[in-house]
Formats: sequence, C-alpha cells, structure tokens
Amino acid sequence: MTRTVLFCATVDYHFKAFHLPYFKWFKEQGWTVHAAAKGSMKLPFADRQFDIGIERSPFRTGNLAAYRELSRIIDEHEYSIIHCHTPMGGVLARLAARKQRKQGTAVMYTAHGFHFCQGAPLKNWLLYYPIEKGLSFLTDCLITINQEDYQLAKGLSSRMRTEKIHGIGVDTGRFHPVDEEEKRRLRTKHRLNEDDFVLIYPAELNMNKNQALLIETAAYLKERIPNVRLVFAGKGLMEAEYRRLAERKGAADHVTFAGFQKDIHEWIKLADVSVASSIREGLGMNLLEGMAAGKPAVATDNRGHREVIKDGANGFLISQGDARTFSDRLFQLYHSPELRERMGEEGRKTAAAYSQQHTVKEMADIYSSFMKNEAAERRLKG
Repeated sequence: MTRTVLFCATVDYHFKAFHLPYFKWFKEQGWTVHAAAKGSMKLPFADRQFDIGIERSPFRTGNLAAYRELSRIIDEHEYSIIHCHTPMGGVLARLAARKQRKQGTAVMYTAHGFHFCQGAPLKNWLLYYPIEKGLSFLTDCLITINQEDYQLAKGLSSRMRTEKIHGIGVDTGRFHPVDEEEKRRLRTKHRLNEDDFVLIYPAELNMNKNQALLIETAAYLKERIPNVRLVFAGKGLMEAEYRRLAERKGAADHVTFAGFQKDIHEWIKLADVSVASSIREGLGMNLLEGMAAGKPAVATDNRGHREVIKDGANGFLISQGDARTFSDRLFQLYHSPELRERMGEEGRKTAAAYSQQHTVKEMADIYSSFMKNEAAERRLKG
C-alpha cells in the first residue's frame, strides 16, 4: 500500500471548516493527502483534490456517477487509509472502497450525528439504521462524537472498531475571551450597538437548525429587553421564510441576518450569549466555540447539546419548542452579569476538553494504529 490517505465528504467546505488540522498532521508524518468532494475550493495541505459530484440527497441520480468516479480514483491510487465524512460521502466512499479494503486499505467513517437517534422519527430509523448496519461490515473504524451515537455504533457490528472523540476540535487560538474595550471595538466594526444584548447562532438556515424557535423567542424578549439583538450567521434555503417570520412576529428590528461570516470568531467574541435551536445535533460546535470565548450557552435539549451543556452550570437546556422558557432563561442571564461570567468560566473548562490540540491527539492515536503493518495484516486475514 502507499503512504497516501484519502478524505471524502459531500462538499469540500466540510474539509476547510473541520479537517485541515488532520490534513496537516498527515503531512507532518510524511504522508500524501488527497481529498474528494463536490467543489473546487483550494485546500491547504492537500496534495491532490478531486471534484466529485456528490449530492446530499440519497435519491439524486448524480450519486451514481459520483460512485463510479470514486471507485476509479480509489482503484487507481491504492490508498492506505480512506477516511470519509458526511452521510453521502460516507455511503459512497465505503461502497467504492470494497475491493481495496479486501487488499488492506483501512476504511474509516466519522458519524457527525446519526440521523437515527433517541426521539428521531420512525422513518429515520427505517431508512438510515439499516443502511448504517449494512455499511458497518465495510467499515474498519466508526468514529462518533457523542455518547449516544457511540452506544448505537457499538451495536451495529461486533467486528467493527468503534471510537468516541471530542468532536472535531475547537481552535482556542481563535476563540477566546476579550475585554470590554475589544468587545466594543468589534461591535462597532460589525455595526452593532454597544449596549445591545447580543445572542449569536452561527448555523445554516434550515429546518433542522430551527431558527424559527429563536425568532419566536426574540419576539417574546423584545418586550422585556428592548435592546435584544439576535444574530444569525449563516446562509440557507430557509432564509426568506425566516425573514418573513421575523416580520410577522414583529421581531424584524431585533433579528440580524448576517450571512456567512469568515470572521465568525469576532462575532462570537462580541456576543453576550451563544444560542442554538436545532432539533437534531451531533455535537454543539458553535456552543463550544462560544464557551471557549467565555459565553454561557442556552440551547434546545438534544443529544449533541446534552453532550456539552451541564444545565445550570455552563448554560441552560431548553425543551424543544419551548420559546417562553428560552426567553425566561435569556432574561435571567440579561439581568445577571455575574451569572453570565460564572457560566462563561465553567464553559471555558468544558471547551478545553474539546480543543483542537486534544482532538488531533485523539485522532492521531487512531490513525497511527492503522498505519502499522500488523493492522493491515489483520484486516487482510479478517
């Protein structure tokens, strides 16, 4: 086998947002790094990139062509390790790597949040669980980022190795607390008022992220906190609908649609509270980034948020759909700078365990175990 690793995901931005530290680690070990995904973004530390037309929906016919292209690339390069991410990237890469895996290639998949989980619709279990069950027999190591998924993964196949890591890593060099002077400077730079009570949610505007709940929360809060400012940092298909909802709720003057922000660390630093309203979440990365910057977190109760929020210690967990309690908790934080500071300090302790330095070490240990010749020999015999 060659000392070459292939990373595969649905879109190339996934690598830029989450996995460049791992690309860098492989380069430091003297390995060649390839990346396959939809898009032509230039990625640091990647020796070669393949623009593959992977579609997010499993029902798009373009995935058939993407599968054939991935099969050709994998057969041509004889990778030692293939690490796939995202649901469709994970499905297509594992299917395409079947032959090479029999010849010793290690195939790994990181589940950033199973679609089947506690509280998920029955249709999710009927569709996604059998798929993941079948693919477990084509996977050497399945990596999870929360405890609930880890327990589910262990039940998929006794022959597949399962691991749990602390997410994909928070860059604590970018996300850290700032003093009041720097906070004011950042607010001026991004056209926010110095005395705004700023709630930040960096996320794609879609149904699962459920920004509608936060808009309803802002509608309640504006009567109690006239200077409340809810900031959505992200783009998405639901933007127009969410803008109309803010208008209908009379909260448009209190909601900022900031769009995608390359300098999201500045927006998080200038905020007062990190919020999240998603229905399903693998891990609350935006909350962890906020915690690293000393912000308390208020978020809906789901497996990913439960993984990082200790209710009443570093933030608050809110039942799904409960905008009134959401607004009550934010009102409580607004009137208690001391509580915000105490929760912010607790949050920083939480975020330390999820730092990039820590997660790169966790993944390095896993990668290293598959780099050894004896590991490949065991796979070939198995």
